[in-house]
Amino acid sequence: MSETNQIWTVAGSEPAPIGVVGAGIMGAGIAQVAAQAGHAVKLLDVREGAAAAAIASIAKALDGLVLKGRMEAGTREAVLARLSPATATAELADAALVIEVIVEKLEPKQALLRELDALLAPGAIIATNTSSISVTALANGMKNPARLVGMHFFNPVPLMKLVEVVWGAETEPGVAQVIYELAKRWGKTPVHAKSTPGFIVNRIARPYYAETLALLLEQAGTPAELDRALRGAGFRMGPCELMDLIGHDTNYLVTQSVYDANFGDKRYMPSLVQKALVDGGRLGRKVGKGFYEGVPAAPVDAAGEPVELPPISVVGRGALVERLADWLAHKGLSFSRGESADWAGLQLGELQLHLTMGHSAAELAHQRKHPELGVMDWPVAPDRADALALAFAPQASEAAQAQVAALWRRLGWQPLVLRDVPGLAVARTVAMLVNEGADAVWQGVCDEQGADLAMKLGVNYPAGPFEWLALLGAPMVATLLDGLFIAYRSERYRVSPLLQQQRWRTASY
Repeated sequence: MSETNQIWTVAGSEPAPIGVVGAGIMGAGIAQVAAQAGHAVKLLDVREGAAAAAIASIAKALDGLVLKGRMEAGTREAVLARLSPATATAELADAALVIEVIVEKLEPKQALLRELDALLAPGAIIATNTSSISVTALANGMKNPARLVGMHFFNPVPLMKLVEVVWGAETEPGVAQVIYELAKRWGKTPVHAKSTPGFIVNRIARPYYAETLALLLEQAGTPAELDRALRGAGFRMGPCELMDLIGHDTNYLVTQSVYDANFGDKRYMPSLVQKALVDGGRLGRKVGKGFYEGVPAAPVDAAGEPVELPPISVVGRGALVERLADWLAHKGLSFSRGESADWAGLQLGELQLHLTMGHSAAELAHQRKHPELGVMDWPVAPDRADALALAFAPQASEAAQAQVAALWRRLGWQPLVLRDVPGLAVARTVAMLVNEGADAVWQGVCDEQGADLAMKLGVNYPAGPFEWLALLGAPMVATLLDGLFIAYRSERYRVSPLLQQQRWRTASY
C-alpha cells in the first residue's frame, strides 16, 4: 500500500483525527484513550443518543480523575473538547484511522468495513477491535484489504495496558507496525499477533477455564476449593469466580467460537457444566447467580486437631522441590534430604507424598506397592498460597492423612483434599497454559515474549507461559501432559511439538 505514510501523522507529534464506530463500553474507552493522547475523535453509534451518552460517561470518568488529583481540570476540558458525536459514517471521511467496535458478528462488521473502505482516503487505516473473528475473513470484500488490521483492546480500556495488533493474510506489514507504534504512543503495551482463532489471549487462556470445568464435571472438588487452589498459584481470581464475573454466556460463546474455528479440536471443547449454567440462566454476577450467589464469601477454615509430625524428608530434585525445601526452612521445620531416581516430593514417616505428574494416587500406590501414598499439587508460589490441593490413595491411613493436614497448616496452607484425579488443579492448569503458549509460538501466532506479555497484561496472570516453562522445565511439563494423555486417552493433552523439542534437547544421553 503505497500511501500508508499518511497515517504516520497519527503516531507522530501532530495527532490526526480518528473515528470510533460503536459507543459501548469498549468503544467509549478507546475514544477516551485516543482523546487523552491528543487526537480529535468522532464517536459514532447507530443507536440514537448513544454516542452523546458515552461522551457524558467519559466526562464523569475524567471528573473522577480530577477529584483524585490524577488529572488537571484544564486537561479534562481539553480532552472533552476533542470528543464529538457523529450521526453518520460520512462524517468520518477525514479520519486517518477508524476503529470499529460494533457487535461481535462477522456480517455486520464486514458490511461496515466495506463502507469505510469506500469512504476513507487511500492512506487511512481501518482497525477492528474484534476479540475472536478472523481479520482475514473481515477483510474479504474490501477493495483495499491491506489497510485492515486488528487492534484488540482489553476492558477497561483506559486501565488495561495490552493491545493485540492482529495482522490478517492481506494486512500490509507497515500498517501493523504503524498501529503497534501508535498503541505505544497511547501508553499501551502492544504485541503482534497472527490472525488465528482467539489470537493470543483468548486462545492461551482457554485451559484456565477448561481444566477447572473438567474437574467440576468429574466432581473433583467444589468451585470454592478449585478457585482457592488456583489463587494459591498467584492468580488474582479463581476460574469459577472469573467466569462468573465475565458472564457464562460470553465465556461459553468465546469457547464455542474458538472450538468451531479449530474444527472441533478437543483442546477447546465447550463444557457441559458451563452449558448447563447458561441454559439455566445462571450467567454470573450480572444476574446475581452463577457458580456462586453474588460475590463468593471468604473461606472459613477449621483449626484442625494438634498432631505430632513424623520425620520429614524432601525427596528428589528440581525447581519445585527446592521451593518446597526453602518454604519448610522458612517456616522453621526441620527435614532431611532424600534422593530418588523416580519421584519427587515429601516423605512423612511412611507416607510418600508425590508431586503430581499426571497420575492418580491410587495408580501410583498400586504400581509402587506402597499403600501409604498421596499426591500433592505443584507449589509454584508457596509464599502466596493459603491452600494447596492433595489427594490420597484409597489405602492411605487416616493417621497419615491427618499428619499431612497438620504439616500443611504449619506451612500456612489449608489442605484441599480433592477427589483422586490425575494432575489435580494447579499442575494440570499451568501445564496446559504452557502447552497452549508453546503451540501458539510453534504456529507463528506470536513470539515467546509476546505470549508472556499478553497473558500478564491482558488477563493479569502471575507469570507468562514461557516464564513458567523456564521455572519448571520442558521435561516436567511434558511428562505431566503425557500422564494426562494416558489417563484420559484424549488429544486434548497432546504435547506441543515445541515442548517436545525442548524436552529432548535437555535430555541426558
